[in-house]
Amino acid sequence: MSHKRDVIGPSLPRVIVAAAIIIDGRVLACQRSAPPDAAGRWEFPGGKVEPGETDAQALARECAEELGVRVAVGDQIGPDVPMAHGAALLRVFAVTLAGGDPPRALEHTAIRWLGADELDSVPWLPADQPIVRELPALLSRSSKT
Repeated sequence: MSHKRDVIGPSLPRVIVAAAIIIDGRVLACQRSAPPDAAGRWEFPGGKVEPGETDAQALARECAEELGVRVAVGDQIGPDVPMAHGAALLRVFAVTLAGGDPPRALEHTAIRWLGADELDSVPWLPADQPIVRELPALLSRSSKT
């Protein structure tokens, strides 16, 4: 699959990619361990796109580092979300696991699978909240396949 905005150059804003890993109508949420102002809040796993990486390559690398899993990156969910007063953009992609390994909390305090009725049960980081609002319809479709 080809993703537009494939290779990041030196220009701002910095792109942060994140994975909405969805299985059987549930999405994986990860609890931050750091920095102190984000610790305890929940997010989608991911990180910075490094120079020369596509969004999909960066997301695959981040999922391997943070969760110990291989993934297949699908379509972007929702719009780009401005972060850090416009210095960064968050892009969240629908992701499926591409191997038999279950996700593990290698860099997070905890991980949880959340259904549509559980999305409000954890305190999400502000940048992830617009994407969380997009998830109920996507989770509903996933649980029927």
